[in-house]
Amino acid sequence: MRISLNWVNELVDIQDVELDNLVEKLTLGGFEVEEIIKLNIFDKQQIILDISATANRADSLSTYGIGLEIAALLNKTIQKSSYNICRFEPKQILDNLLETKTTISNNKLSVFSTLTIENLTNITSPGWLKEKLITADIVPTNDLLDYQNYILLETGYPFEFYDLTKIRNQCENSNFQLSLETGNSDETILVNNKNIRVGSDILTIKADDQILSIGGIVNNDQYNVTSSTSCLLIEGSIFNSKKIRQMSRELGMRTERSARYEKDLVISDFSDAILRLLLLLKTNNPNLSYSFHTISNTKAIDTLEICLTAKNINKILGPITSHISDESDLLYLNSTQISEYLNRLNFSFVHNSENRTWLVKVPKSRINDITREIDVIEEIGRLHGFNNFSTCLPNVLKVGKEDLSYRVRKKLTTNLLNEGFTELCQYSLTTDEIPNSISIINPLFTECSGLRQTLLPSLLKTINSNLKNTNKTLTGFEYGHIFKKDNDNLNNYQEIEYVSGVFGDETRTENWATNQEQVSSLNWFSAKGKLEGIFKRLNLLIEWKLTNPKFYKTILHPYRTATLYFRNGVEFGYFGQVHPILANKLGLPENIYLFECNFELIRNQFKLNKLSNYTNYSSYPKIVKDLSFLVDKTISFDQIQENVFRSGTEFLVNVELVDVYEDKQITENLTSLCIQLTFQASNKTLLTKEVEHIIHNIQTQLIQNFNVTIRV
Repeated sequence: MRISLNWVNELVDIQDVELDNLVEKLTLGGFEVEEIIKLNIFDKQQIILDISATANRADSLSTYGIGLEIAALLNKTIQKSSYNICRFEPKQILDNLLETKTTISNNKLSVFSTLTIENLTNITSPGWLKEKLITADIVPTNDLLDYQNYILLETGYPFEFYDLTKIRNQCENSNFQLSLETGNSDETILVNNKNIRVGSDILTIKADDQILSIGGIVNNDQYNVTSSTSCLLIEGSIFNSKKIRQMSRELGMRTERSARYEKDLVISDFSDAILRLLLLLKTNNPNLSYSFHTISNTKAIDTLEICLTAKNINKILGPITSHISDESDLLYLNSTQISEYLNRLNFSFVHNSENRTWLVKVPKSRINDITREIDVIEEIGRLHGFNNFSTCLPNVLKVGKEDLSYRVRKKLTTNLLNEGFTELCQYSLTTDEIPNSISIINPLFTECSGLRQTLLPSLLKTINSNLKNTNKTLTGFEYGHIFKKDNDNLNNYQEIEYVSGVFGDETRTENWATNQEQVSSLNWFSAKGKLEGIFKRLNLLIEWKLTNPKFYKTILHPYRTATLYFRNGVEFGYFGQVHPILANKLGLPENIYLFECNFELIRNQFKLNKLSNYTNYSSYPKIVKDLSFLVDKTISFDQIQENVFRSGTEFLVNVELVDVYEDKQITENLTSLCIQLTFQASNKTLLTKEVEHIIHNIQTQLIQNFNVTIRV
């Protein structure tokens, strides 16, 4: 939001305030100054601040609102003379109407009022108004739209203008009735020369049976004002913020007006805004006539009182001294300072000096964002300046202990980082198209409308984003909570912590002979071994079973996916290659591998681990031999490993798969495996003849049991 300092100066005297000091005060007060702009408008130098406010401060989204904040931060008085319109003769009439007249009932919004304006002879906008629009980066149109934009900038309340003559021509009765109704699928509205179908959840404003607008979002083009408009219907409403967000999502439409309503406007200064608009229109149209057409029943704003104690203020904000040598030197905000800050915030209060408490009455303009004592304390800290409080670290009497979850997470994270993984953090809200997904009732965006049931889609999107930015394939992992519906009761949800990862595409190795880096594609067996090694270093031995889980059928490869088990039979996760259709859709290499494991089960299994039994190292040397052979692809390595150990006698201490090679020259049904055999005795030095004899027996058993072909 762009605010001209000349305009602010009409409300608050800031001529003697240095610009840097003002920007610092606003920033520390919670209003970030994005940019300082200097413009020459109508031969006058203007300084404009581009300010962004927090989402809960709808009251500050106007020049008057920012003026109030600056007055409070600088301890200055707001100049209300230019905005105070009590002298305008219809004020008392309007207040009475808002209190007593009820034409329609509604539960969709806080207030609904419409005025008819006639005898508009001059709708051109004055020069001073155009100047202020330009400072807000709005191009003046020299018609009624300028007044509509100006009142929004000054007061923060959006008003909608309709051509009254066009409405009367379309309605059978010139004394038409206004109503708030939900639409139906047969009705359409013309927006930017396109017909928009109105759904059953869309709130519409109708004159008899004619749709004037989609409430709080957009007008029907048929009733827009033009340069020849002489009669107006002005609608001033405050809609429910949740209803506006819901309709905007359903229509896929967001306007300047709907964005204001989404901030949760309050009715506190609404009547003044209406009268200010009437005064602006009457300035160039002295014979202007007006009347109130429709006013809804309006709920009175409940008065909120909050008990504030000095004890809590001091406990939360801390001491205000800069240099503290001893606890006896601590100085805190005194009662006079606290009362002064409450006055600057326009909070009325009753102070009890004996027990140092304040009974604070929250102003109507702040009723949405100040609801608890901590909110009032934050406001006091904001005015005093959070940078003016001393930082005191607590005395640590005892160092905390690492619990089991933390220790397991730390060990697992260390192993993953050592393997070249990068820890990632993704947003927990998503739009995963998975059956029985858990939808959020009132999401802010369509892209964040559901709770994720798996971490894998987010990881793949991150890789896709990296590749689009010409980065290499990312090897990453993430801890996160997933949400699933209870199979026994679909109304109950389970929240479980998982750890998931993604890696693959290629491996890089250093050739010591040529001192050059070699790049090779990562196959399924090597990827499986990489994950197996990570768990092995945690002393968690795992088993694999080829499966095709229904839940991951669109994410993991249908024939290259395995379920992970611990040795005690507990299923804890899945590992597999990315589904080729998904890889093609995201533009990823097909040799990307994914895993997803239940972290809670990993932690529980880690707890079951017993202390390691230590044995003496053998003082006799090892003999390492490689054995290569061709074998049918359908035979698993587990079967081969078991057979080798059975034939290797007690001297065979380890069998490790070191290479898997496939080529069309070998034939499509066979694969070449190279295993490394380690022999060692605990009481003697093995002879080469003994080892060769054992290897011969192993080869014989492999040929007999699996019909392998030994490669030389």
